[in-house]
Amino acid sequence: MTPNGSITDRFGRPMRSLRLSVTDRCNLRCLYCMPEEDYVWLPREDLLTFEETAELAGVFAELGVEKLRLTGGEPLLRRDLPKLVQMLAADARFSDIAMTTNGVQLAEHAPALRAAGLHRLNVSLDTLRPERFQRITRRGDLPRVLAGLEAAARAGFRGTKIDAVILRGQNEDQIPELLEFGHRHGLEVRLLEYMDVGGATAWSAAQVMTRQEMLAGLERQYGRIEPLGGQGAAPAERFRLPDGTVFGIIASTSTPFCRACDRSRITADGMWFLCLYATRGINLRDPLRSGASRAQVKELIASAWRERDDRGAETRRQARHRDVFIPIERLRTDPHLEMHTRGG
Repeated sequence: MTPNGSITDRFGRPMRSLRLSVTDRCNLRCLYCMPEEDYVWLPREDLLTFEETAELAGVFAELGVEKLRLTGGEPLLRRDLPKLVQMLAADARFSDIAMTTNGVQLAEHAPALRAAGLHRLNVSLDTLRPERFQRITRRGDLPRVLAGLEAAARAGFRGTKIDAVILRGQNEDQIPELLEFGHRHGLEVRLLEYMDVGGATAWSAAQVMTRQEMLAGLERQYGRIEPLGGQGAAPAERFRLPDGTVFGIIASTSTPFCRACDRSRITADGMWFLCLYATRGINLRDPLRSGASRAQVKELIASAWRERDDRGAETRRQARHRDVFIPIERLRTDPHLEMHTRGG
């Protein structure tokens, strides 16, 4: 146990962060996440109700979880999402409640989400050029995302982050433009390496722009880059350009941070995954619906975390022949293996 009461796994990692997927649906088809056109969706009757989601979140809070992130799919596709936010925000044990969104519907929902108690936002934005945006997302409308960012600022959101997956040959030349956009608008940009997680059926090592390559390119353009340190369990390493621009890099592919990872994920239908690369999850929905006591559900979660030894990104980095992680045939038999189902 840690000083705040959080249980620890076999590597001494506490359970402090939980990602709650509220839907597996998405209104984009980004090349790095949903490169196929057709998908197998979770049955709607299997999705957790808001009451069930809040109940599970409360059990995790008893075990030390302090941070929640709502994910998808695209979470804004879940009807009445502010109601869930309000339920979660009523629990004072959660010091941080955030959401990751593609921003397409953010303008219309930002005020209600802020009023309901959502603390922070991460908005996926891989390019500021409309034609590239359309090519990468294959559905997207860049002006709507930019309008969503403006609406979020008006609604009172502060500390909003931009998440940009950098793919060689697609948008690596956009990194300076994204950083300068973030600096102008008070948005911290995080540059993500392309990960070979479930669903990334178009992944290849040749498309990965590594942390080292990103930093080298930025230093050639801007001069010396200052590392800010203090990463801890956070996924991003933070840096500062000479003009004061602060940005982050999430280098899960080339420089995994597995040994500090304190997060796990629950899918919209209640499957709990202890690692983004895990191929098996733990069904929390069925015990909840079959009348298991809160103590029984808590013990199920606690015992699984104590046995956790996942280091998925490190294992993948060590793979002798690194290719697509899970073939599409297997993904179609088990949609829980999809990145868009379990949340990023």
